[in-house]
Amino acid sequence: MAPSQPRYSLFEPSELILSGQGVTTLYRVGAIAARSLPAPLVAALPPIAALPLSRALPHKRRIVERHMRRAMGSSATTSDIRRAARNAFASYCRYWIESFRLPSIKSALLSDGIEVPDYQYVEEALNRGKGVILALPHLGGWEWAGFWMATVNKLPITVVVEPIEPPQLFEWFAGFRSQLGMKVVPIGPTAGAEIASALKRNEIVCLLCDRDISGSGIEVDFMGERTTLPGGPALLALRTGAAVLPTAVYFQPRGQHLGVVRPPLDTIRQATVKEDVVRVTGQLAAELALLIRRAPEQWHLFQPNWPSDSSFQS
Repeated sequence: MAPSQPRYSLFEPSELILSGQGVTTLYRVGAIAARSLPAPLVAALPPIAALPLSRALPHKRRIVERHMRRAMGSSATTSDIRRAARNAFASYCRYWIESFRLPSIKSALLSDGIEVPDYQYVEEALNRGKGVILALPHLGGWEWAGFWMATVNKLPITVVVEPIEPPQLFEWFAGFRSQLGMKVVPIGPTAGAEIASALKRNEIVCLLCDRDISGSGIEVDFMGERTTLPGGPALLALRTGAAVLPTAVYFQPRGQHLGVVRPPLDTIRQATVKEDVVRVTGQLAAELALLIRRAPEQWHLFQPNWPSDSSFQS
C-alpha cells in the first residue's frame, strides 16, 4: 500500500524554495495567523488570494482546469472552466484557514455551522455494529464535519491520510488532527490492519477515495474517462461487513457547511472477491462523480488523476 507519490499538498517544498523545516514553520505560522484573524477577514481572504495563487502555480492551475472540464461537462465554456478553477484555489484557501481555526471553535458553534440532512445513514450503519467507511472526495470542508462528529457526537474517528513531504510537516499535521479528536493513520504497510481493527470496534473510518496514489487501484469509468481508483474501501467492506457511505461536506455561505451522506453501497457478496471489488469500486466512482459535480469549484485536487494527464506533470 505504499504510495508512489507520497504527498498531497498544494505547495511543494521545491515550489516554495524552502527546507522541510521551513515549510513546516510556514504552516505553523499560518495556523497561528488564521486563529487570530477577525471573522470578516477570514471570509474575505480566500477569494482575494485565489487569483495570485493560481497565477503563481500555473502547472497546478492547468491540472485543475482539466479536472473542472471533466466535472462540468462539454457545455462549460472556457471562461466557466477558468472561473471554476480559480474558485477551487479559493475553496482550498478556505479549507486551510478554517481547519487551522477549528481547535478554537466551541461545540455550540460547530453544531450551528453544519447541517447533515441524511445523517441517519451514519446512525443506521453504526447500529449494525460493523463499522462505517465514509468515502470522500478531496472536496469542501470535511474537517469541520470530522471535528463535529468527534467532539460533539463523541464518535471515534480514524482518518487515513497520505504521508505528505517533508516528514516534519506530516508529523505536524498528524498532531494537529489528533487535537481535533481524530486518529491519524498514514497510508503504508500497517494501514489495512489498523483500519480493519477500527471497523471491528464499530468506529468510523474516513477514506479520501478520488485519487489512486498507489497506482495499483481498480480501473473504472470516472467522469467519462478511464482511470483507477483505490480498491481499499470495497475490499475492506467486503471483508468486514462495514457500510460504505459516499460522503461530501460542502462549503456554504456565511461560514456554514452542508454534509451530504449518500445511501450505503451494495456490498453484498455476488461473485469472487476480485469481481466484487471491481463492481463496488465502480459504484463508488459513480457516487464520487455525483458528489463532485454538485460543486466542482470546491474540488481540491491539484494532481494528475487520469492517464491522459501525464503530459501535464512537468
